[in-house]
Amino acid sequence: MNVEKTIQEKTVDTIRILAVEAITKANSGHPGICLDAAPICYELFADYLNFSYKNPKWDNRDRFVLSAGHGSALLYTLLHLFGYNVTKEDLMNFRQLGSKTPGHPEYGITDGVEVSTGPLGQGVANAVGMAVAEAHLAAVFNREGFPIVDHYTYVLCGDGCLEEGISYEACSFAGSQKLGKLILLYDKNDITIEGSTKGTFDEDIATRFKMQGWHVVEVGDANDLKALNSALKIAKSKKDKPSIIICNSVIGYGTALAGTAAVHGTPLNIAQLNQTKEAFGWAEQPFEVPEDVRIHCDYIINEKLKAEQKWNRLFNRYKKNFPELAEKYQAYMSGKTFNADSLKDLSIFKNSEATRISGGKVINKIAEAMPNLLSGSADLTPSTKTDLKNEEFFSPESRTGRNIHFGIREHAMAAICNGIAVHGGLRVLCSTFFTFSDYMKGAMRMSAIMKLPVLYVLTHDSIGVGEDGPTHEPIEQLAALRATPDLNVFRPCDGIETVAAFKFALADNNPSAIVLSRQNLPLLGNVEKALKGGYVLEDCEGKPDVMLIASGSEVEICVKAKAELSKLNISARAVSLPCMELFDSQSKEYKNSVLPKEVTNRICIEAAHTQPWYKYGGLDGKYICMDTFGLSGKAEELFAHFGFTVGNVIEEAKKCIGKD
Repeated sequence: MNVEKTIQEKTVDTIRILAVEAITKANSGHPGICLDAAPICYELFADYLNFSYKNPKWDNRDRFVLSAGHGSALLYTLLHLFGYNVTKEDLMNFRQLGSKTPGHPEYGITDGVEVSTGPLGQGVANAVGMAVAEAHLAAVFNREGFPIVDHYTYVLCGDGCLEEGISYEACSFAGSQKLGKLILLYDKNDITIEGSTKGTFDEDIATRFKMQGWHVVEVGDANDLKALNSALKIAKSKKDKPSIIICNSVIGYGTALAGTAAVHGTPLNIAQLNQTKEAFGWAEQPFEVPEDVRIHCDYIINEKLKAEQKWNRLFNRYKKNFPELAEKYQAYMSGKTFNADSLKDLSIFKNSEATRISGGKVINKIAEAMPNLLSGSADLTPSTKTDLKNEEFFSPESRTGRNIHFGIREHAMAAICNGIAVHGGLRVLCSTFFTFSDYMKGAMRMSAIMKLPVLYVLTHDSIGVGEDGPTHEPIEQLAALRATPDLNVFRPCDGIETVAAFKFALADNNPSAIVLSRQNLPLLGNVEKALKGGYVLEDCEGKPDVMLIASGSEVEICVKAKAELSKLNISARAVSLPCMELFDSQSKEYKNSVLPKEVTNRICIEAAHTQPWYKYGGLDGKYICMDTFGLSGKAEELFAHFGFTVGNVIEEAKKCIGKD
């Protein structure tokens, strides 16, 4: 390796060495991918990726997603060399508390990181979402001679990403949708943590992707920069289908551990690091970039600024030729398209209808006034009622379609929505049955970590599902979602509270899960009060003997029980608690006005797991909840069987105050 190297090859070695130096200094990280995928990433950044280091959020930049997020040191080194705000000191602080270079790329922490990919496979699906967003926005805004939305999405993955089921789901969708501006760079080194992929991952990847509607290019040696360049050029030219470039590599290239699992996730020790530097003919001080490499990279990034400058000139002409479209585009990209006035009309609701029906009405009211809202489901739109009326489905033939048919693939659906949201310019909603939220919990968690305002509409919220039985009746899901930080979970009692849920969700920066019923419910709620997360729905004179606290369909039971208790000279307060997270964020004074501390006789009622309710009911409280799975039967029979009746609430109230 002591032969004269080109500046390109020397830059690749710089990427490798800086990355493994960061990992060794931290004594934590994954050197294997940094060493074998460095040439892939160099070729992409140097010759193909359009970006502006001075404006990392430039609208029309190409997006690069590191789905193999454990290779974060590789990404940080690329960002350092190509002008982003990642310094030598940041590399030296890799994986340290509070640094800009955390263990996996984190959206919002490091300039140039497009998305938090987290668990393997998420980034592949996120990239599909970005490509969907690009295709839709291009169809809405581009005019002949004015391609103001015209960029590619590139994603680097490894064997592990393609082993995860989410990648199958997402890539099948991408192929069906013919997302030609999506390019997947597959670092194929045939090694995972436990060793060789033989016996676990033996399929013919080229054939798999061809059958999914992808264009396939293979590079025999990932170190061959010319072959990589040619492959990327071919992939970019295939506009009618997404492309995968299979790059055959050797994990830990250049180390004594090359080709083994030992270099996947274990830092090189000092001796191994020095040996690797010697193998590459490296003589620089730790974390130093050779001067000729710095000059080379500076030239590249300053040349790349011309793409943004050209786009700015194009957009200025666009504003003159299409002023209304330009204004609309800027509104989309600013995120300022939601008009709360669109939800003023409460007469659209019937006095007895399922909140999934109410939700569908609300969504369509929003969509009429919010043209950048997209909505889709995992093949359940007829049941979740989330279709946008008079709008087409997004497809290769209709890129302006605002409904998305995701197919039966909940996990990829949620991660694709994360990609749409993080791309910018669009708001997105996806739906499924509440019990199936288990399938997409990993991606919902990533929405919350990134604070992406994805709307999750989850219908068929309880044992009210009825005859479909315990597999379709959510019990523990509310507790699981409520335990997720930065996720708003709404379970409205009627159409009016459903309005409040959507109003808050669309105005907030965090994701929201709106959990809706299959069974019909009466109109009881109050929009403004519900926007506080919890409120007194019906009160008594003076101090209540007992408080009845519920969400969703069980609020009706509270109201009816309160009326019956008054006949027994028992004063009760009925409290609706549609969103615990929102209620908990209110002032102590407000929370105490709704749930006064001195009233310890409390009954919490919800057709779901008891766990989240203890903080409201206390040790002395009574709980009419579900701590077993459901059964198959008519909804009304199930509610009676499990104690969700007015009579049972009355009996529990009498026990609370010693009148049993």
